[in-house]
Amino acid sequence: MVRARMITVRTATIDDHPAIVGAIQEWWGDSRDQAQARELSLLMPRLFLQHFARTSLVAEHDGELVAFLVGFHSPDRADEAYVHFVGVSPHRRRERVAEELYERFLEAARRAGRRRVRAVTSPQNAGSIAFHRAMGFHVETNPADGGSVFPDYDGPGQSRVCFVRKL
Repeated sequence: MVRARMITVRTATIDDHPAIVGAIQEWWGDSRDQAQARELSLLMPRLFLQHFARTSLVAEHDGELVAFLVGFHSPDRADEAYVHFVGVSPHRRRERVAEELYERFLEAARRAGRRRVRAVTSPQNAGSIAFHRAMGFHVETNPADGGSVFPDYDGPGQSRVCFVRKL
């Protein structure tokens, strides 16, 4: 629990899906227009909480969602886990809520025998890149050019920076 702010952290459930989608649309509204924020929320389909709720986390204050981490233990790579999506309310940023969620996810992955955790972000998301580095993630090198960006990683025009953290 993040005690100083009376935030509680719990395992996600399928019932959290509407709040998470709504939060994505609202919380990213400060950096995107409404259509872009809605499009971003499409990265969080219900199936993630249908199949990976027990490895995902939500943080609440007085029953209201203030942060979430959706991640899973890879079924195809037995030694890896993956953080798919993380969000923190703009009013709760810089309160170490994201760090708390990551630490809990990393510890659960470690206990489950995972040796690495992976994540990706867009090259334009300087805040996410800095956050992951501060959390001990290393930027993977693209073998094609030795750089940190993987062009078209998630489709045409969808370049990504890939992270890995050893546990």
